[in-house]
Amino acid sequence: MMKAQNVLIAHPANANEFEVIKAFFEALKIKFEVADESPYNLEFVDKIQKSRKQAKEDLD
Repeated sequence: MMKAQNVLIAHPANANEFEVIKAFFEALKIKFEVADESPYNLEFVDKIQKSRKQAKEDLD
């Protein structure tokens, strides 16, 4: 008999949120895996998003 699995999908907004979620799971000894990884470095993506936000705020 196969055991049913629960699936949790999180959408962190930046690299920091990702690391917090990861640390939380590790602290609680919850087994997890990172699937469908982006080919982009999360810190790089975070910097781009911050730059876009700053540019938009400067235009307002």
